[in-house]
Amino acid sequence: MPVIACPCKVCSSDNPHDKRLRSSILIEDGETVVVIDSGPDFRQQMLLNGVKRLSALVFTHDHKDHIAGMDDIRAFNFVNRSAVDVFASVEVQESLKREFPYVFEDLKYPGVPEINMHTIYEESFSIGGLDFLPLPVLHYRLPVNGYRVGDFSYITDANHIPDETMRKLSGTRVLVINALRHEKHISHFNLEEALAIIEKVNPEQAYLTHISHQLGRQMEIDSMLPTNVKCSFDGLELSI
Repeated sequence: MPVIACPCKVCSSDNPHDKRLRSSILIEDGETVVVIDSGPDFRQQMLLNGVKRLSALVFTHDHKDHIAGMDDIRAFNFVNRSAVDVFASVEVQESLKREFPYVFEDLKYPGVPEINMHTIYEESFSIGGLDFLPLPVLHYRLPVNGYRVGDFSYITDANHIPDETMRKLSGTRVLVINALRHEKHISHFNLEEALAIIEKVNPEQAYLTHISHQLGRQMEIDSMLPTNVKCSFDGLELSI
């Protein structure tokens, strides 16, 4: 069998920051623990970071790399002895029902995930003491929700931000935004486009997420970025 090497050499990097699982984020405030998106790596991410409780799961959109791990919330049902609140748009809920029909059946098989479903509209919603403001963006033609929590804004899987959403980003102090690679892409911001959005929003600090191997190694990318912009990495913690 031929051996195919990764041309960008990210796979063989010794830097743990170059070991990239799917994009997701955990927001914690006291007893409230919220995860945005549960991709295929959800279980691994929770174990690696020692997450013991989960108040809610919030979805941005219905692509597999953002919803495929929802089944693994059953571990939190068992540990916390309660259902998990799930927040999703109507469109994402339809995809979840197709992907995990057993979760939504009236007569459930014992041990399937237990959830309380909540519908996301355009208005802000609260989880514990946290207020989440949806930030509608476009992922090519697919509507996606970013979210703003206080002075923190999170946008993944986007290549267009409408004017109204740009206004909602005003005053953001910390921004996380996707930057897939250097070359243009049909549905993601490339590095140049992400930096242009960051310049318009003008946060104190910005972090790049949803980074592909085509963007390169973390240390090399950071060396070419403005002083207030850095690559995010698995396990990054921010106090806001």
